[in-house]
Amino acid sequence: MVITGILKKDRRTKNLVRRLKRGDVALLNHPDLDLVAAESLLKTGIAAIVNSQPTLTGQFPSSGALLLLRQNIPIVDLSEPKAFEELIEGKIVTIDLDEGIVRQNGKVFTVKVLTEAEVKKKLKEAEQRLSEVLESFVKNTMTYLSLEGKQLLSSPITLPNIKTKIAGHHALIVVRGHRYREDLLAVRSYIRDRKPILIGVDGGADALLELGYRPDIIIGDMDSVSEKALQCGAELIVHAYPDGRAPGLERVKKLGLNAHVFPIVGTSEDAAMLLAYEGGAELIVAVGTHSSLVEFLEKGRQGMASTFLTRLKVGHKLVDAKGVSELYTSGIRWWHIFLLTIVGAAIGVGLILLSPTLQTYLRPIWLWLWTSLEHLFR
Repeated sequence: MVITGILKKDRRTKNLVRRLKRGDVALLNHPDLDLVAAESLLKTGIAAIVNSQPTLTGQFPSSGALLLLRQNIPIVDLSEPKAFEELIEGKIVTIDLDEGIVRQNGKVFTVKVLTEAEVKKKLKEAEQRLSEVLESFVKNTMTYLSLEGKQLLSSPITLPNIKTKIAGHHALIVVRGHRYREDLLAVRSYIRDRKPILIGVDGGADALLELGYRPDIIIGDMDSVSEKALQCGAELIVHAYPDGRAPGLERVKKLGLNAHVFPIVGTSEDAAMLLAYEGGAELIVAVGTHSSLVEFLEKGRQGMASTFLTRLKVGHKLVDAKGVSELYTSGIRWWHIFLLTIVGAAIGVGLILLSPTLQTYLRPIWLWLWTSLEHLFR
């Protein structure tokens, strides 16, 4: 099988996704492709994926590759990582899956073609080694706790002076994680009834806008949120390093916008939870956030020990909405309609029997129907 398409490449998958079009070939530099990245790539309609890093190392069960293969998106890993630089953006590239090679401008690169059977085998092996990974994660968390965790758990946190009043309200934090869209749809009635403060973490702000909600606050590094979201009128908070450096502030200023700076250890997801918690939120509802060991590892930040510790701190106020769309679906089934029809017919017959007026109006119609049936079957 041979696949041909225009090559688009970027070392950051979330930046590449914005430029991909249907039929393109995506060149990644993404080891252990996670589900969130895989879902984003799938939506673009690409023809194939070339990865300069192992798409699945087998160190932990990251199932992004399996999702794409099941949707008939071929994946090949370059044998030489340096080929990432040699392959040219915007030029036609040809992938020969049978030969295990990639061609462009007369150059030939050898690749390893991933198969669903091989990926399943590696995932199973990785699941069996999770106990070893868990031990490493615990050690990393303890190291983090001794170095920076005390500031996160016990030191006073200075919040930015924002206009949005969080105290006494519920706060809904949206991260563009796995199945964020489905889970956000599943809590629509909660949003309508409780009107929580809507906090988008970077691309989570776009997730809210996609479903018709305007975020009250956007917090993050500002590297994966659209200009449309930044300009929607939400209060902007740039997550900064503890020493005050805030690289994301430059992008905000270029758009002519103002933003608060929030220096805090950990990830932007952590910063959002701590903002809501320290701001006095009655309840924190999280959509699309990272909550499992595999998700922590997929994020690729030394086990995301800070997120683990943040969740320990805010846990008594935190409700995780992850997976709620799979737990409960409100779809209407055929027997619902059938039952509703039967009940409606029974109510109609009861009204006719109890109402002489209705019987008077309906008697001519009944006689006409009866006469028509008699003529039909003679």
